[in-house]
Amino acid sequence: MKPVFADDAAIEYAANLLRQGRLVAFPTETVYGLGADASNPDAVRRIFQAKGRPAGHPLIVHIPGVDCLNDWALTVPDAAQQLAAHFWPGPLALILNKRPEVPLVVTGGQNTVGLRMPDHPVALRLLHAFGGGIAAPSANRFCRISPTQAVHVADELGDAVDLILDGGACLVGVESTIVDLSGNRPRLLRPGHITRFDIEAVLQTELIIASQQSEQSNQSRMRAPGMMAVHYAPATTAVLCSTGQLPEMIQELSFPDKKIGILAYRSAPIENRLTRIIRMPEQADDYAQALYASLRELDSLQLDMILVEQPPDSEAWRAINDRLRKATSVYQPLVESNG
Repeated sequence: MKPVFADDAAIEYAANLLRQGRLVAFPTETVYGLGADASNPDAVRRIFQAKGRPAGHPLIVHIPGVDCLNDWALTVPDAAQQLAAHFWPGPLALILNKRPEVPLVVTGGQNTVGLRMPDHPVALRLLHAFGGGIAAPSANRFCRISPTQAVHVADELGDAVDLILDGGACLVGVESTIVDLSGNRPRLLRPGHITRFDIEAVLQTELIIASQQSEQSNQSRMRAPGMMAVHYAPATTAVLCSTGQLPEMIQELSFPDKKIGILAYRSAPIENRLTRIIRMPEQADDYAQALYASLRELDSLQLDMILVEQPPDSEAWRAINDRLRKATSVYQPLVESNG
């Protein structure tokens, strides 16, 4: 499937395909989404088939405006109105109790639904042309690297998609922040470009920070997208290591002549015929925008291993570190035994 430039004619064609129950990949500010009519259970099932995604994993429904919240949510609490007014359109998804008519295939069998209004002109034009909600997870195979360019979708999903709208590279580059407002207190389920401090400043209350381990242990179903322990991962084995560990790892791997890819943050390893180094930006927003495309580039080179230098551990980097932890294993230094 070759991507099509997202002009008015292509967007109208895409809207007609959605009405027919077909799949359309389209850009958002975060990543490219694989969209289907969220009110059509059969169309939504095609998303799961195309991605190889388990049926119990909920999808986010993209809507064209705040006034559409009541079409999908049973009730819209004040906190949802405040966050939507402040951050929409933007990379923030809200989990709310769903209306009875919202298909359970969209929600992973749960009584809550994830909603967001994307901040991308192509996505918004498509939503208005279609006139309804579009269920859209990232347009990639399940648990693999999310696509931030149209060509990534074409390379990974091919003809499983009926149309790929090309709207350029995504500006944010990591998936949306997810806040659960279906209970008594707001809960941060997935970090993103909009930080916990941004949200707490609007709500004037502290968020409960959900861990992936507690969410999976306390509930039989996946609460929100991106809660898997392994996600966003390249096919090549990737290892997350500190700046101090990086030279040791390079030395260990260079002995058997393994080909190594390196996502370097601040260190400056020496490149040779067996290494491919991508030096990542030092600012969090720029790093996030480049992250998935850089991982995909290294993953395409038939390397033996990808080494990822750990970026800072601060709130500005929370979303990036979340994605890196799920895309990699963590390096444990070898310890010599004296018997």
